This record gives sequence, structure tokens and C-alpha cells, in this order.
Amino acid sequence: MAAQAIEPIDPLSMEREWKLPDRGKVGVIFLIITETALFTIFVVAYLVYIGSSVTGPYPKDVLDIPILATICLLSSSLTVYFAEHAILHRNVARFKLWLAITIALGLEFLISTGVEWYKLITKDNLTISTNLFGTTFYSLVGLHASHVVVGLLFLGLVMTLTLLGYPIQNESRRIQILSWYWHFVDGVWVVVFTVVYIIGR
Repeated sequence: MAAQAIEPIDPLSMEREWKLPDRGKVGVIFLIITETALFTIFVVAYLVYIGSSVTGPYPKDVLDIPILATICLLSSSLTVYFAEHAILHRNVARFKLWLAITIALGLEFLISTGVEWYKLITKDNLTISTNLFGTTFYSLVGLHASHVVVGLLFLGLVMTLTLLGYPIQNESRRIQILSWYWHFVDGVWVVVFTVVYIIGR
């Protein structure tokens, strides 16, 4: 029997088949995984200590369900998607519009959180040191709010650069990575909202 001829391996074709993953995308994926673990610790702590406060105020006495703030934040996931879609199609005008709406919705969420905290502290006398509920509430909700602030800072930076004439249409990859982070922040709020304002009450 004649031996079959072995075709030589073309190193160039192998190089074309294997591409290193995008460092930015890999980085944000690992960031999201790390932040998910951090939020999990805070959520579990909140669940463990529900009903453990020996003194008031208690969640059912002081917490109102932030429906408008939640609608605003979750809607911002849709608007940031539209912004990302616009920049992929190099439509800068539409990108600016949807990005501005996303920032406005995020700011409305933060303002609502600030109003809620002001009421809790000044009217209901609930601070982070009042009882276990106060400690876990401000820790969990505050951790999420800090992530919203970070997201808004980056969105604001992108908006500023765009308004100054920077060719943002060439940075669609970075916009996509930023939108992933914003979707993560919105997704975490679904969990926080459920735990704090539904289960916790």
C-alpha cells in the first residue's frame, strides 16, 4: 500500500485561524465577573440579616418602592443600546441623542436615590449606624449607586469628547465595552431592587 502524502502545514493559515481575543473586551468581562462576586457578598449579607434588627426603623416602615427610578435606569439600557447601534452605523448625531438620554436617565436615578436617602436620614432617622437594616441597606444600595456614578462619568466623558469634535465613530469597540458595563449596572439593580424593596419589605 502506498503511504498517503501528508500535506504541509501552512503557518500563515494557522495564524489567520487563531486570533487573540480583544484585550478590552476580556478585561471588562473579568471586571464584571469580579464585581458580580462583590455584589453577591453584599446581597447575601442583606438577606442573612433581614429581620435581625432589634430596634427600628424597619424596612416596611420607611421604604417606598422606587418605581420611577427603576423605570429610568432600566430604560437607560435600551437607550445605550440605541447609542451603540448608532455609532456602529457611524451616525454621530443619533449617537449623541441616545447617549444624552442615557445620561439623563442615569442622573434621574441618582437624584431619586439622593432624595430617598435624604428622607431616610432626616425624617426617618435611619443612618448606616442605626441598626443592621441601616448598615446593610446603605452598604448594598450605596455600592450600586457608586457604580452608577462611575458609569455616568465615563458616559459623560464620551459625550464631552463627541461634542468637542473627537471622531467617536472610530471608537465603536470602546463604546460597546462601555455599554456592557452599563448593562451590568442595570442588571445588578434588578437584583438589588428585588432583594431590598420586594423580599426585604
